[in-house]
Order: sequence, then structure tokens, then C-alpha cells
Amino acid sequence: MAVNLDKEAYYRRIKRFYSNWKKGEDEFGKVDAIVVSVGVDEEIVYAKSTAIQTWLFGYELTDTIMVFCDTKIIFLASKKKVDFLKQVAITKGNENANGAPPITLLTREKNESNKANFDKMIEAIKGSKEGKTVGVFSKDKFPGEYMKSWNDTINAEGLEKVDISAVVAYTMAVKEDGELNLMKKAAAITSEVYSKFFKERVMEIVDADEKVRHSKLAESVEKAIEEKKYLGGADPSTVEMCYPPIIQSGGNYSLKFSVVSDKNHMHFGAITCAMGIRYKSYCSNLVRTLMVDPPQEMQDNYNFLLQVEEELLKELKHGVKICDAYNAVLEFVKKEKADLVPKLTKNLGFAMGIEFREGSLVLNVKNQYKLKKGMVLSISLGFADLENKEGKKDEQKKYALFIGDTIQINENDDEEDEEEDGDDAEELLGKGARSAALLADRTRNEMTAEEKRRAHQKELANHLNEEAKRRLTEQKGEQHTQKVKKSNVSYKNVSQMPREKEIREMKIFIDKKYETVIMPVFGIATPFHIATIKNISMSVEGDYTYLRINFYVPGSSLGRQEGNIFPNPDATFVKEITYRASNLKAPGDISVPSTNLQNAFRIIKEVQKRYKTREAEEKEKEGIVKQDSLVINLNRSNPKLKDLYIRPNIAQKRMQGSLEAHTNGFRFTSVRGDKVDILYNNIKHAIFQPCDGEMIIVLHFHLKNAIMFGKRRHTDVQFYTEVGEITTDLGKHQHMHDRDDLYAEQMEREMRHKLKSAFKNFIEKVETLTKEELEFEVPFRDLGFQGAPYRSTCLLQPTSSSLVNVTEWPPFVVTLDEVELVHFERVQFHLKNFDVVIIYKDYNKKVTMINAVPVNSLDPIKEWLNSCDIKYTEGVQSLNWTKIMKTIVDDPEGFFEQGGWSFLDPDSEGSGPEMDSESEMEDETFNPSADEEEEEEEEDSDEDYSSETEDSDYSASLGSEEESGKDWDELEEEARKADKESHYEDEDTSNRKRKVRSSAPPSKKKRRS
Repeated sequence: MAVNLDKEAYYRRIKRFYSNWKKGEDEFGKVDAIVVSVGVDEEIVYAKSTAIQTWLFGYELTDTIMVFCDTKIIFLASKKKVDFLKQVAITKGNENANGAPPITLLTREKNESNKANFDKMIEAIKGSKEGKTVGVFSKDKFPGEYMKSWNDTINAEGLEKVDISAVVAYTMAVKEDGELNLMKKAAAITSEVYSKFFKERVMEIVDADEKVRHSKLAESVEKAIEEKKYLGGADPSTVEMCYPPIIQSGGNYSLKFSVVSDKNHMHFGAITCAMGIRYKSYCSNLVRTLMVDPPQEMQDNYNFLLQVEEELLKELKHGVKICDAYNAVLEFVKKEKADLVPKLTKNLGFAMGIEFREGSLVLNVKNQYKLKKGMVLSISLGFADLENKEGKKDEQKKYALFIGDTIQINENDDEEDEEEDGDDAEELLGKGARSAALLADRTRNEMTAEEKRRAHQKELANHLNEEAKRRLTEQKGEQHTQKVKKSNVSYKNVSQMPREKEIREMKIFIDKKYETVIMPVFGIATPFHIATIKNISMSVEGDYTYLRINFYVPGSSLGRQEGNIFPNPDATFVKEITYRASNLKAPGDISVPSTNLQNAFRIIKEVQKRYKTREAEEKEKEGIVKQDSLVINLNRSNPKLKDLYIRPNIAQKRMQGSLEAHTNGFRFTSVRGDKVDILYNNIKHAIFQPCDGEMIIVLHFHLKNAIMFGKRRHTDVQFYTEVGEITTDLGKHQHMHDRDDLYAEQMEREMRHKLKSAFKNFIEKVETLTKEELEFEVPFRDLGFQGAPYRSTCLLQPTSSSLVNVTEWPPFVVTLDEVELVHFERVQFHLKNFDVVIIYKDYNKKVTMINAVPVNSLDPIKEWLNSCDIKYTEGVQSLNWTKIMKTIVDDPEGFFEQGGWSFLDPDSEGSGPEMDSESEMEDETFNPSADEEEEEEEEDSDEDYSSETEDSDYSASLGSEEESGKDWDELEEEARKADKESHYEDEDTSNRKRKVRSSAPPSKKKRRS
């Protein structure tokens, strides 16, 4: 069973519930049966119906109806909830079940009216006692058709409804030891957040004279509970605010818990703060007033309020009526300071538990209920609308004082404070102190870095799924227009057809002007545009030459990602045409008949090449965003760097040039006169790669929109210069004290320092020129790790907002803000490296793979990702990401309903849709033969590298196991054989590796299952 129910707690509490009912006090004596129905409403935070469910079962059960009769209990719920409730329904072997009524479980039919189930429940209600009245929680009204139909059924039977909220609240108000411990923990966390975060933050604001709005400060308190350091070791997922923190100052006060912090700036006078934290469904509360430079009268009133609270604490005892305690406090205020009686809050607190405020147990003049041992109260008392005689401004003239704590009723005369009751206002003033019982309830064992990371990752996982679901819902409305292939028409009318002699002689003629091949078909000259021809081939067989022409038709591929898109796919298509001509020259012929076919073959190839080149150029220009014009700054003091090379090259041969910063962008001018403009507003990342440990020094620009130069589009442009000899003469005799070598090394060091200074100076000037709008990022070399994003291994280094490698070409740049999550594949103890998969927030974008990352980099990468608030997961197998992303894009709602990205967590509960598809894919992913190999090759040839690397790891690890125990002679013999075999072709090697690999998957599957 995935979710366990505390059976002992259930039996204890249900017995107490029935015991109070049988006593028949107050409303309990008026009801024959009790009905608790819970629907679905995200807006309802506190409700008696959900509170009783949490009290009995430890969880809220939505769309569940509970009927309590005098001799039995009936639950109507969905199949999953029925399975959960079976733990208490089946009483066999449970000794504590004695005395608890037997349970009947009914399964709700989602698509039906549930009339049969409703009839069974109505019948049970009528059979309970007199069967005329039902106890309900009249304030709880859940929306939805299901709840409406149930309420209509009760009304139709003419059953009288009695509100039993107060008596049920009184039953639940007395807390067991386990509940008290949870409330103590909640109170300790509240106190911790208040004293370590809120109070310190207010003092910072006062000292720095900052202008901060109440609402912003309240938001910061809500964010603080996401940080482990304020939670005393509690799991952040079990902690939430009871209500948004209420911060008030500057004359506008309302001493209630139903108000919200306004948007006014905090005034440095009397600042009231109310906050409550809920831990594992149990609430706590704390109210404090902080005073800045208060006049003496304000201090006196505050000290009196503390005395009033002390008086209240003396009165709150087991067996005392609530109204008596209230009146005793009122008499004390009348006796000591009668003028403050009208200013005192109308109630002095309320009972608290699973619900924050128990409406029937409010500390006021009318409440006749008696206090009992084990009750927990939130006491909150204050003086409102007090006048500050020394105040000159409007916000200084009026103030309020408000304090409150969470307390537990004991049998003796003393109360046990559950929170730090240190007088925080007095601490700010540095005067006086307040007596209190402090709870030393802190964890003694500090959390390890791994545990902290896991806790943070758990928070990120919840946030990730919610954010992704919201984003995909917003994108759902956007329609994706399908690209239709351009229709190429040879001739718009017959008059454009050429009148050449070859056409009349029924020969193949190529019209270069209109890029059309005119062929004789059944004796008719028929034009075909060059775009319709897929390929042509010519062969000589005996005395004949054959020319075969294949055409594009629906069903044949048009190349990568173009699909089979035709303007009119239902038309009749010609798939291929073959022409034959003799190689023998007949008497009287000027030339051999097959000459026409040979000429046609050559010219068609030429026209096809020219057409494809032009199409490729047009495709490159497609989607290019028109850039603003560069505004040239004629000032000679513009920041400028000379003798730089540009990558990618403008021409085939690399050329030097100079990079100059102008008003709104850079201009690179080569020695040949070529110009490349890069505007500041088109730069996504500007990266400066110093020459420390590198052979080149680089300025790299990763662009938002691609630019065109050298007849191609580019989103990455870099300017670099070499700082040392890239090649070394190995034939030259080396000597450690060679003067020439020492001099060359010294010169290189000086050169590096000089270049670094020049580049840094250029960057500083550019940043000043752009008023810091363009900032250059420098990679953190210490955080770098080796990996192979393309074919070769390189050092990947994080910057403040990206992960980059700009020294190798092609460059690698990933923007961290665009990353959804990172998954580590092939993380196994016997492998020396693993793969990193980067999934983007745009699910239509192909995932990025970084192969062959050393396993000793795993922990540093995790630490870095965690510090960047990026969710990561790990697994032992390689996944088919093409299929996974397609599944998500096709049905995002279904994906997130079944757990979303949690399927990647090895310890995740349940299986989402991807869990199934993942297990189905295991065979494919572990046997890179047939389908997947072809699929990967089609997707991207770069991905071939991953399988090779992976295979090499397997072969290496297997080899090492076999070789442990061989002597030197055997090893040398094997080395000689390996040298001979190294001359074999790459294909044979990769095939051999695949065979080795095929023996590994079973162990992986075991780990996964």
C-alpha cells in the first residue's frame, strides 16, 4: 500500500467521537445520523469537513461522503480512496477495533448518477435511531454536480438538518500527545522564522532607512519558510503559512486575522506583525508589536498589555468557562486603566488545531464552553486606536498594540507556552525583559550537504511540474501552421514553351532559363520542373544506354524534417521514367543516338545543382530577423581591438581584422574589407574567455536572432587571437636549460598578460559605453568539467547565466533560464563516465546531450545545478528522448496528471505515463541495433558519438575485469594483438563493441526495476 493510515489513531478518535455523540450533549442529542461530505474546491483552505477527515485519517479525501449511523459507518469514495480506507474497514486482527462501529465501503461511479449508492446511504440514515434528523456542517458548501446531487437527495427525503460544527469542534479541541508535539513543532518554527528572519529584517530596514511596502515584507516572510535554516530541520514540503503574514504600521491598523498586508510603506513607529505556520496540517500563531523610538506613554501602554496577557494566562485553566476568563480580564483592565477598556479587542483569542480559527471556541463574553486539559488556544489581545500625543504627522498620531501566543491548557494552574515569548519589542528598545518558558526544541544533528540538496531538489520538483503545466496550458491555444512546399510551375502558359528542334524530334531538352526538363511522354513533349526530379542515373548495358529519372511523389521523403507535403497530394503522380537509346551509329546518322541521353544527364545534373544551391541560400535567409542599422560613431577614441580572427570564417581562408564598438553595436572589418555588424540589442550572451590554460583568447557573442554573412546564417560569432604556438616541433632537441626555450616561454607569458590586459580594457570601455546594458560573462574555470557535446571532448564551464565552451568549434552555449531540468544517464558505480541530458522549457526544442562526463564531476555538477535552482535527476539507463518528448508534446495534460517529470526520479512513487513508455523502451535503448540506430542517425549524426563512448566504457570495464590476474607476458602478448587489430576499419571496431555491449543490459534492467 503506497499510503499508510494510522489505524490506532483512527480507532481512538472514532471511539471518542461516538462516545461524545452517545452522551447527547447540546446538538449531539438532536441528531439521528451524521453526514460529512467533501467535494473539490481549491479556494477552501479550512473547513470542518476536511478537518475531521484529517483528524481521523491523516489525509483529506476529496469527493468522499461519510455517513455515521449509530451502529455503522458508510463511506462513498473513488476506487483509490476505497483501497486506502480498507485498512480500517477490515477489522480482523485489530484488537483496538473493538467498540468502533463496522465500516461499509461503497465505490463511487464517476460517469453515473450514483443513485443506488445514495439510496443505500439514505436507507442507513433512516435506520439510525429515529432516522429523522442529520447532523451536518452547514457552513461547508462544496461546488460540483456530485455534491449537488447528494444534497438534493437528502432534501428530497425531507430529513431535518442540524448544524453540529460546534460540538464536533469541542470533541476535536482536546489534543492527543502526538497532536501536541506537532503543534509544538509548528510553534517552534513560527518563533524561529520571526526571531531569525522577520525581526532581523525589520532592524535592517530601520537601520538603513529603507522604504519597504508591507506587502513586499509579507511576501519575503512567505519565501523564508522555503529555506531550511529557519525550519529547524523540518521538511519544507510539510510546512506552510496558516495565512499570509499581516504587517501593519503608520496609523492603519485592524487587529484581525482576516485582513491582508496593504501596499503602504512601513512606518517607523509601532509595527504590528501576525504570522502563523502550519506543520503537517496543525496550526500555530504568533503576534508581536515592534516599536521604534517610542514615547514613554507608548511603552507604558505596551507594558500594561503584557500584564493583561499574564492575567489572561492565569485565568485559562482546566474546567473554567471561557466567558468567565474573559470577564476576569475585563475587570482587571477596568480596575487598572479604565480608559483602555473601549480600546481592548472584542475577543482575546480562539481554539486552534487542524483549523486555524475555531469559530465556536472564541474567547469572548458570550462563550459558555468550558476549557479542558489538552486544548490549544491562540490568544491574541491588543489595544486599537491609541493616540500618540507627541506625533506630528498623520501616520504618527494613531497607533495600535497587538500581542499573541500559542498556549496549551494544563490541569494545574500554569500554562505551557509553546513559543518563544521573549519580548521582541522590548529587545528592540533595549529595556526590560519578559518572563517566558522557552522551548529548546531544535535539532541537534546538522543535515549533510547531500540531504540539503535532496530537500531543495524536492521543492524544485513540485515547482517544476506546476510551472511546466501552467506554461503548456498557455501555449495550448497557439496554432502551429504547417509549412506547405512551394509549388514550382515551369510555364504559366503554352506561349512560354520553347520551339526547339530537339522537342520536335522527340528528344530530351533542358530549358535552363525556366529550370525545366522537357521529355517526350507517349509522343507528347511534357515539361517537368527540376524541383520535381529526385535523382537521375545513367547506365550502359550492351548496345544500349539507359537514363532513369526518379520523381518526388507522396510517400517518398523530401529530406530531413520536410515531410511529404504536396499542394495536391490526391493527384496522379509519375514516379519514374526510363529512356533507352542505342550506342550503335546507324548509316546516315550524324552522331550516336545515345549522345542525347548523355548530354541530358550532364545538363540535368548541372541545373539541379544550381537549383539546390539557390534553394539552400533561400532557406538560410528564411526566418532571419531584420536588424537595425548600425549607427557609426565617427569618434576616433572608440573601443577597438586589432589583429583578431573571426569564427566562423567569412571566406574559405581565415582573415585578420579589427573589432570596433560603435553607438549601438560592434563592427568587424577584415583586411579584405568584409564587414560584419553585431548589434548590442541582439546579443544574448557576451562571453570573455581569458587565455589562462588556453591557446587562444576569445570574445564570443551568442545572438538572440541569427545574422547572415558568408552566405550562411549564424547565431554564434567569436573573435579570437592566438597567444602561443599551437604547434610544437617535436624533432627539435629539447633541453631544460635551453636559453632560447626559456626566452620563448618568458615572451609567451608577457604576451598573455598583454593580451589579457588589452581585452579587459576593451570590455570595460564597451560596458561603460553601453551603460552596463551589455555585460560580459567570464566562465568559472574552477566549476568546469570535461564532456563531449559534439565529437570531441572539451572543458565545459559555467558562467553566471549559461554553460559554455567557446574555445573549440563549433561552440557550445546553453542558457540556464531556458533549461527545464537536467538528467544524468548511465550513472553506475562500475562506469567511469556518464551522460548529461539537458531538457529545455520549450518541449519542441531538441534535447542537448553531453557525453562522456567523468563520474568524479557528478557531485560538483549537482551542487552547481542546485545552487542555480535547476532540477536534476539521474538514472542507470539511456532513454529514447525523441519518443519521450513527442509523448509529452502530444498529450501534456495526461503527462502532468500522471506525475510529470517525477518518472525520472528513481525513488518516485507510482508510475506516470512515461514510466510505462520508458520500460517499453528499455529493449530499444539497450540494443542500439536496427530501429534506434537508424532513428538516431536521422535525428543527428553527432549522436553517434554517445553510443561509441558508451560502448567503449562497457568494453573497458569488462576488459579490466577479465585482465585482473594476468601476468606481464600475457598482457604484452595481448598488447601486440591489439596493435595489429587497430588497423581494422572503424565499422568492424564499432560492431565488435556493440556485441560486447549487448551483454550488459540485464544488469541495468535489474537496477531500474
